Amino acid sequence: MRRLSFHVALVLAATCVVASGQKLKTAEDYNNRGLEKQGQGDLDGAIADYTVAIEMKAKPGTLATAYNNRANARTSKNDLAGAVADYSKAIELEPANEEHYYNRGVVLLAEGETDRAIADFTKAIELSPRLAPAYNNRGNARKTKGDLDGAIADYTSALELNSKYAVAFYNRGAAFQDKGNLESAIRDYSSALQLSPRFTDAYVNRGTAKQARQDFDGAIADYTSALQLKADDAGTYFARASARESKKDLAGAVADYSKTLDLEPQNAQALANRGALKMLLGQPDEAKADFDKAFTLDPSLRAKFEEFIRQHQRAKPRPLR
Repeated sequence: MRRLSFHVALVLAATCVVASGQKLKTAEDYNNRGLEKQGQGDLDGAIADYTVAIEMKAKPGTLATAYNNRANARTSKNDLAGAVADYSKAIELEPANEEHYYNRGVVLLAEGETDRAIADFTKAIELSPRLAPAYNNRGNARKTKGDLDGAIADYTSALELNSKYAVAFYNRGAAFQDKGNLESAIRDYSSALQLSPRFTDAYVNRGTAKQARQDFDGAIADYTSALQLKADDAGTYFARASARESKKDLAGAVADYSKTLDLEPQNAQALANRGALKMLLGQPDEAKADFDKAFTLDPSLRAKFEEFIRQHQRAKPRPLR
């Protein structure tokens, strides 16, 4: 099954860009050209321009913006430590700007610094109480720490501020699912999908919730919708195979495990599961080939399947459904 996940986003600074060919004189000019380069995907060039801006004499607010923008560019390059350092400088220069705290919180969360991330999101909320993404991401941090009730409260606050916040519905659904409240999880995933019909992960997670409730047809329908949006997702094929297996659609499950293996040839669990189904379908040679490869890739699987193999080696094959 797919692991539940949450979605986050940076709040990026937006400033007018300098006209092409204009002579650069001030920190603002270099900052603006950096934004232009960043928008074109030239992250190294953008960072170089922000660095020049930072080294020039300018007002604290201008320097804070350059640090914030350089941090955004460093985040895009996955230089998270550098980004945190730059956001911290921006905060020193502009301590009442919630954007700097929020952005640093997102990066700290990505680094696994959940307590520091929570502190930054809380500060951002104190400065801007209607900043829905700060509640959403504080919920993510609390969920990471296992505080599901705190996370749900934060996602709910985000949704009270923005009732069309699809990601917050999705994240709250994941928290409800972790608590075992499948009905609420399904409801939230459905709300996310009403707002964002191409939200692939919401289909997958709603499918896992439905499958846990023994609604195998509903789960298969959701996995199928997800695959129509993202046809190369091995995990979704694996999940649909499991749901089909639960419905006793052995041939359909074999087909889905085979698709999983087309995408992930070294997936030992999919090989072993397909081997078991092939044995039930009366294909012992093909089953043995799958088991042999699965046990080579993951020897721990042998103990889990050896009793099944012994019991079914002489069993009559089941007819195809």
